[in-house]
Amino acid sequence: MMASERAVAGLARAEVRALPVYSPDAGECDVDVSENTNLWGTPPAALRAIAEAPVALPSRYPALESEPLREAVLEYLGLADAPGIGIVAGCGSDDVLDAALRAFGVAGDEVAFPAPTFVMIPILARLDGLVPIGVPLTSSYGLDPERLVDRRAKITYLCTPNNPTSTAMSRAAVEYVVDRAAGLVIIDEAYAEFAPETFVSLVTRSERVLVTRTFSKAFGMAGLRVGYGVGGTALVDLVARARGPYKVNVLAERAAVAALRDAPDARGWVLEHARIATANRDRLASELRSLGLPVAPASGNFVFAPTAAAASLARAMSDRGVLVRALDGLTEDVPALRASGGRGLRIGVGPWDAMTRVLGALREVLPCA
Repeated sequence: MMASERAVAGLARAEVRALPVYSPDAGECDVDVSENTNLWGTPPAALRAIAEAPVALPSRYPALESEPLREAVLEYLGLADAPGIGIVAGCGSDDVLDAALRAFGVAGDEVAFPAPTFVMIPILARLDGLVPIGVPLTSSYGLDPERLVDRRAKITYLCTPNNPTSTAMSRAAVEYVVDRAAGLVIIDEAYAEFAPETFVSLVTRSERVLVTRTFSKAFGMAGLRVGYGVGGTALVDLVARARGPYKVNVLAERAAVAALRDAPDARGWVLEHARIATANRDRLASELRSLGLPVAPASGNFVFAPTAAAASLARAMSDRGVLVRALDGLTEDVPALRASGGRGLRIGVGPWDAMTRVLGALREVLPCA
């Protein structure tokens, strides 16, 4: 590092200097199943809404609080008639998560979460001067609600289905945390459309619950960056203050509203492809187990397979045009993760012809692992 670069770095906060740079896998590939996005594309209604947008629309700031998006989201979630419930939208759900941590956490406060979980949570916590505390999953990938609540953390974060394990948390465990946690409870439902059950109705049970969702996964709009949080109006108002204005661009907002409409080329398209994704997920998991990989019980649009050879397998598959996500440094309380040294492969689910390519590449490289 040059002297001038060291001088600039010295001006930055220590928490920022210590942060790793988010660097997802990249490179040329025929099949990219590394990001858990919708490999079927985007709802036709959303694409049409963008194409038909007035030419003057991009020259204007978006509305500070989009009433059409709020109404569409609450109707989709079955909360349109729930009194005192609102939404806060953001540039992806991680923008909402970041704003929530900033709104409710004071430097030095703890953010507790089951580990391993969404990689951005400890990063965002440290960036906001908070202390990330990982509470190990149980030996069967379950949530340990008593141990999590015993932290008495200012903020408790749950991701269900969990990323990177794709495992779902039980209703009893989630409700235990909601009822007994000391502070704010954030439930991240980025993969809700693929899950056996959802927990967004818990926002009517406690004013300390924020549920976040995204249009990046089932809705196929990762590039448009739209996410939202749902909760009591007092809570979402505070998150919106910490978030700042103009975080959802006008075209993205227009596409999101269109995709939520109850029509075959909008919401119907999303839910039908989510159904196909879950069927392909179960089929893929079965195929991977037949190859000897200990796949975790999956509830998202991806599967997770602990293996000590994750990095070498991912590199070899990339050489064959297939991009998967290799993970390491994961907590080892689950027996399969202990056996793998905290390493594993995360593989997104898409059309079955893409899954055939994934399996073909994996069969070629597994004997050399």
